[in-house]
Amino acid sequence: MNSHRWATYSAVAGFTTVAFAVVALELVALAGWMGWHPTRATQLAAAQAQATIQAVQEKVAQAPVAAVPAPRPEDGYYDQLRSRIRWVSTRIGEEKLPTPDPDSRILLVKSAAQRAGLNEVGLGFKDVYGIINAETSWVPRTGASKDGTPNLGIAQFEPATAKLLGVRNPDDPVESVHVAALHMKEAALWSQARIAGLKLDADERAAKLREGVSIYYNLSSRGRAAWNGKNTKKLPRETQLHIHNARLGAQQADILARGVLTASN
Repeated sequence: MNSHRWATYSAVAGFTTVAFAVVALELVALAGWMGWHPTRATQLAAAQAQATIQAVQEKVAQAPVAAVPAPRPEDGYYDQLRSRIRWVSTRIGEEKLPTPDPDSRILLVKSAAQRAGLNEVGLGFKDVYGIINAETSWVPRTGASKDGTPNLGIAQFEPATAKLLGVRNPDDPVESVHVAALHMKEAALWSQARIAGLKLDADERAAKLREGVSIYYNLSSRGRAAWNGKNTKKLPRETQLHIHNARLGAQQADILARGVLTASN
């Protein structure tokens, strides 16, 4: 049982106990008003009732108050975005699951890339689209790592990673995509450092940069440390598939963005 639920049950139990104690005191008072002489047992019950009320009041006063997350500057902005997201159904295996429609996806990734400042590290909205594509194909759901650790929501954050990054609700696609973009910025800086000493032309460096982003996003710190910019083919098959799907997702974003722009003109 979580602490919030326990606090709720304790409060209900406390108030119920107080209610019974108050009834007992009221009965004693009524007896006195009517001229009845309370027995020793009744007096003892009244004293116990008074003690019960006092004990419960002290307990309630000392009980911890569940923390309410403080509002963040981005909350209002996120709310506006949520109101603009449109959902459609897609089939994954035998299941029909919700996914943001193409316009909503482009809206999200452009916003996330802009707010994260991804242009400062050589990335853009297409890369955000690509990472989400590699993680979930844009279908929010719960997955799992090889060790059984759950991966949550559209950006597949592990619980510990979500907590570290300050994600309050991994199941919220708006928050998750925006935090994923911030995580990608960190990944890009790491990737740049790993490939800094390699002799690459501009296109090769851009491709390697994005390989590193996938590796950082997909692997643990121990797994990342094995990558030197030249040994990508020696990485786990799942990581190579992530790189491939992120690249395909970025290409898809380019096509979708052109369609969105054409439709809006």
